[in-house]
Amino acid sequence: MATFAVQYTYTDDADRVATFRPEHRAHLAELHAEGTLLLSGPLGGGPGALLVVTAESEEAALAALDGDPFKREGVITDRTAREWTVVVGRIPGA
Repeated sequence: MATFAVQYTYTDDADRVATFRPEHRAHLAELHAEGTLLLSGPLGGGPGALLVVTAESEEAALAALDGDPFKREGVITDRTAREWTVVVGRIPGA
């Protein structure tokens, strides 16, 4: 398994984001409990987030997040995954 940094970009529709945030966070909590999602949180500078996941490939990292209600409801307007090699420090669960 490798570690991947996944960046989400959200719609500018703050009301839409707020409507589905509780379901989104509950889903992410499930992924965290199963060990797929290691870290997540909003990014500053615009609507978006960074998620750190374990997966076999970039495609698998994105597929692991396909059930996110934000994706289903069109809150996510773009997402990318890049393999991330941690050199300094340690990620919980990695």
